[in-house]
Amino acid sequence: MLNLDFAGKVVLVTGGAQGIGAAISQLLARHAATVVVADVQGETARATATALQAQGFRASACQCDLAEPEQATALVAQVLAEYGRLDVLIHNAAFFPLTAFADITPPLLQRTLAVNLQALFWLSQAALPAMRAQGGGRMLVTSSVTGPRVAYPGLAHYAASKAGVNGFIRAAALELAADGITVNGVEPGMIRTPAMDNLGDDKLNAAIARNIPLGRLGEPGDIAAAMLFLASDAAAYITGQTIIVDGGATLPESTAALH
Repeated sequence: MLNLDFAGKVVLVTGGAQGIGAAISQLLARHAATVVVADVQGETARATATALQAQGFRASACQCDLAEPEQATALVAQVLAEYGRLDVLIHNAAFFPLTAFADITPPLLQRTLAVNLQALFWLSQAALPAMRAQGGGRMLVTSSVTGPRVAYPGLAHYAASKAGVNGFIRAAALELAADGITVNGVEPGMIRTPAMDNLGDDKLNAAIARNIPLGRLGEPGDIAAAMLFLASDAAAYITGQTIIVDGGATLPESTAALH
């Protein structure tokens, strides 16, 4: 039987205030998890948590800039101090301003790697002792098809960070399997979120949708559903893997085959 009951479990979602992160927070809360919404935008995180509370769900908010290692560590410590446990860590926060490769500066590259990749190390390290003491847990991350599978102009820095994320998933899964901790990820394709405004206008988005086999851009809920499964007991025998959620966009050898 598919067990999607998270009663008594605590879930931390970084970048949880809007877009994909908000959808993940909402769906886990609907399945009885206590959800901590962490985001660099503190007011938005608090609004998201308050909205969940108004629906009768258990949620709280934390402001955190994951480009700072000490803040990532402090975030996990705060969750453990408040709730006494952490069952599911979901690193969803990301930074990816559209920038031509030739124009990428050291500060821009550093922040991209710090938020997208390095924070995954610090968050996971901080959560590890508690998960070991509990006898297991879930470490999940929002990766991307950009980098591990395909390329997008202006996102060399982002692609490099997400390729690194997938490497982390595989290596950490091997190291933590004996502790009952699974490490997995979701690779979104083009998802309709506020962050997509960085990539182009409605005309470009419509053109992209026409070249997706399922004929539409993804919605945040599409990613949240995959995360819900990987966080659940139903995925207990899955580790070191990613689920591609892209409407089939990475399948065609040529987009001409779709027309």
